[in-house]
Amino acid sequence: MRHRSKGRAFNRPTNQRRALLRSLARSLIMHERISTTEAKAKELRPYIERLVTYGKRGTLASRRLAAASLADEAAVKKLFAAVAPRYAERAGGYTRIVKRAKRGANDARKLAYIAFV
Repeated sequence: MRHRSKGRAFNRPTNQRRALLRSLARSLIMHERISTTEAKAKELRPYIERLVTYGKRGTLASRRLAAASLADEAAVKKLFAAVAPRYAERAGGYTRIVKRAKRGANDARKLAYIAFV
């Protein structure tokens, strides 16, 4: 039974799932738009929005929390210097998911873009 089980497992162990989200978040911050599967994009959305909220606060504690979540100093710098100030007046909803066509006959996963608004 899946009672009260939150999130998608992606058929991966916990450490690999965490690394996947960390990598997707880093790529999204650095490139500001990435293409991935729809399920991964939907799972990434709350993760990245929490990081942007840390960036909006701008405190040392929030910078350390973001650094622990991203493990990439360049991504943290860009998050706090470029991405978060854009959304200073916005109360949430920093990302947009745009659905794309399926991959093809062999691997019919739904694809999507996730980008900052």
